[in-house]
Amino acid sequence: MHLNTVKSSRALLVLDKFGAVGALLAAAAAPCCFPLLAAIGAAIGLGALESWRGYMDYAIQGFVGISVLGGVFAFRQHRQVWPLGIALASAAAVFFAFYVNYQVALVYAGLTGLAVAAVGNIIAKRRAGGRSRPVVLRSTITCPKCGHQKQETMPIDACLYFYECESCHATLRPKVGDCCVFCSYGSVKCPPIQSGQGCCAA
Repeated sequence: MHLNTVKSSRALLVLDKFGAVGALLAAAAAPCCFPLLAAIGAAIGLGALESWRGYMDYAIQGFVGISVLGGVFAFRQHRQVWPLGIALASAAAVFFAFYVNYQVALVYAGLTGLAVAAVGNIIAKRRAGGRSRPVVLRSTITCPKCGHQKQETMPIDACLYFYECESCHATLRPKVGDCCVFCSYGSVKCPPIQSGQGCCAA
């Protein structure tokens, strides 16, 4: 049951890509209406759909709707508004062109916007995935002087600027560009760096 739920969730999250690509291909299959996409249609053999040209406008609109639906599901996962905003504005441009004032430039702009939104969802999902990774609180510090190693627990909301090696008693300080001794000599970076918040010294 859980496996089926995961598969369904993944399928929903690719709807925006499926819709955007489908709308572009449907437009490419109607070269008389969308000459800029004629070369793409000819290259991948969409000329065989010439007899279905009268239905391509409906196909484009259907795929646009699918893409927007996918954008909604993607937004629910990563919570970034801008890809969904681009998708909604792009869909509005396409439907305005078909039902209010037909301008092929609006359709081109709308299809391009849906493609941009689909890519934006991929980027937003990866960023959200990076932020959701669990923070590791244990790091092994290696003394650059004697090579002694010791595992330490890192503070969550503070930086450790000085650390004394218990073997050679050397005082370790962060390297230039690092915010703490864990970022310079530890096996794991400090919690603020792991969570993407930036240097805890900033």
